[in-house]
Amino acid sequence: MKKEIRICGFGGQGIVLAGVILGETAIKAGYQAVQTQSYGPEARGGAARSEVVISSESIDYPRVLAADLIVALSQPGFDKFGGDIAAGGVVVIERELVRADTALALPFAKTAERVGHKIVSNMVMLGFVGALLAIFPHELLEEMILLNVPAGTRDLNRQAVRAGRDMYHENLT
Repeated sequence: MKKEIRICGFGGQGIVLAGVILGETAIKAGYQAVQTQSYGPEARGGAARSEVVISSESIDYPRVLAADLIVALSQPGFDKFGGDIAAGGVVVIERELVRADTALALPFAKTAERVGHKIVSNMVMLGFVGALLAIFPHELLEEMILLNVPAGTRDLNRQAVRAGRDMYHENLT
């Protein structure tokens, strides 16, 4: 099994953190994983990308060559990093911020607002991605998220990742 995932958006959306958590969760689940990132010189607002390669075997190259999954949370991020999709690959976009043909458009930001704050859109997205990938238990993803967020935000992040998981089940099962 090998999965190549690219998450893109703009600086400040938690793109890099989402990739780190996804990679750490995969490792904790017993897979090999590598995460790389790139972003513009701006602290916030510039295009950002986080790539995660997850495999049951050794990983020879750390970059995504043909993404099995692309998740775009901003139009500039999608425009810059939304290419190189594998045959049969899936593109998921933030419905409010990105326009793309043949993509699954979902309300990550609206869902985050509903659970408490737009800032956890990346965690809603991670809950959805974890359910979509179906390679590790949701509880493990949740555990890794809670290890990587400030203590005062754990309840909000827990609600967000669960809302993302539920979004997957409501839309794709």
